[in-house]
Amino acid sequence: MDTPAAAPSPDARRIVRTDAPARLDRLPWGRFHTLVVSALGVTWILDGLEVTVAGSIAVALKEDPSMAFSESDIGLAASAYLAGAVLGALFFGWLTDRLGRKKLFFVTLALYLAATALTGLSWNLWSFCLFRFLTGAGIGGEYAAINSTIQELIPARFRGWTDLAINGSFWIGAAMGAAGAIVLLDPALFAPETGWRMAFFIGAALALFILFMRAWLPESPRWLVTHGRAEEAARIVQDIEAGLRREGAHVPTEPAGETALRTRSHTPLGEAFRALFIAHRTRAAVGLVMMASQAFFYNAIFFTYALVLTRFHGVAAKEIGWYVLPLALGNFLGPLLLGRLFDTLGRRVMIMFTYAASGVLLALAGALFVRDLLDARQMTLAWSAIFFFASAAASSAYLTVSETFPLEVRALAIAIFYAVGTGVGGVAAPYVFGALVQSGSREAVFAGYLFGAALMIVAAVFVYFFAVAAERKPLEAVARPLSAAD
Repeated sequence: MDTPAAAPSPDARRIVRTDAPARLDRLPWGRFHTLVVSALGVTWILDGLEVTVAGSIAVALKEDPSMAFSESDIGLAASAYLAGAVLGALFFGWLTDRLGRKKLFFVTLALYLAATALTGLSWNLWSFCLFRFLTGAGIGGEYAAINSTIQELIPARFRGWTDLAINGSFWIGAAMGAAGAIVLLDPALFAPETGWRMAFFIGAALALFILFMRAWLPESPRWLVTHGRAEEAARIVQDIEAGLRREGAHVPTEPAGETALRTRSHTPLGEAFRALFIAHRTRAAVGLVMMASQAFFYNAIFFTYALVLTRFHGVAAKEIGWYVLPLALGNFLGPLLLGRLFDTLGRRVMIMFTYAASGVLLALAGALFVRDLLDARQMTLAWSAIFFFASAAASSAYLTVSETFPLEVRALAIAIFYAVGTGVGGVAAPYVFGALVQSGSREAVFAGYLFGAALMIVAAVFVYFFAVAAERKPLEAVARPLSAAD
């Protein structure tokens, strides 16, 4: 069981009473929320673009005489990207709680933009891995800054579906990367040593556009209040309400419930870790299990899917993109169609179901694969069905770690569990699976699939017993703020 949170830190100062959180949670959906989702949710589109481009160009990197990557080299580059995401999430997550949400989602996006453009200019394995590492650091930092901001701005009754749908938009980026790869990896249009480089500039161009989209976004009122800026928080909420009224929406005018908070300049790391791993240790275990299992499941399969198609099914490099499109569709539709059930049927039931379904279906597909009973198209359709559920499961992992910990450590919590989960379940997975594919043994690849399936099923059982029922509840009711004064 979770124990009561630690007392407020020594740097706590004056007490403020605010109704900003309650007013944000009772708002109807409006243009403001759509713009928040568009400007911030696009992070997952960027990640999907990056992962898909990396998977699609795997064969092109082998064929480029200046690079001449092996399967293991490709797996190493994928692991470098994930390692960067781990460290970037930790560093920028800490800064997000300390300096604010808005500052950091500009910094992390700028880092991503520069690093992904430099990847297209890399000249050997080590420069490629370095720039992939920095690209991952930008994306990892985005996860922490963006998830915390979205959670704090979206009304409670829409939070589950919105978060899952946004995470599912990863696959819009995947489809974009696949479509771009179809064109850029066509040797009739671009030389092999040129096309893969141009693919990375797609992400840089998109990031430049997003920088301008984010200029209008406000700081999180919840973060402002805890840092002694209650008047600024109140103005932001008033502006949001006024905008909704101009749209003709009904915005309640009666007094909202107030929360008393002690202002602080920052939360000491010692207090943050006590809150995460002592006061909320059961929630921490749930978050770790969910993040690690889905990270291994996804990264093991998706970073090496192109190698499986080419080595075992004879698919040409220029055709890989066509196989990604149905895969992306299944991944996008899963969170979109199942997301509302996380708010109605509840978190625990739906998380358990999606994790278990993903594991069982992967084991069945692996059994068919090892017996050579699936051709390339059938294998892709099987993956699409698996990821329909797995995408919702993975999205629910981010939802869980971003809504079940106190406000003051929310971004750090997202960063830690993303980092640890990805480190445990994701960084080694692409390299290991690359080696399994390179062995040419279906049995070896099948063993990897079975391990990933077992992780998801174990996570489903763990979630059933220990997950928190956070559906339709205010964030302050799900996890009491560390700075709460009453």
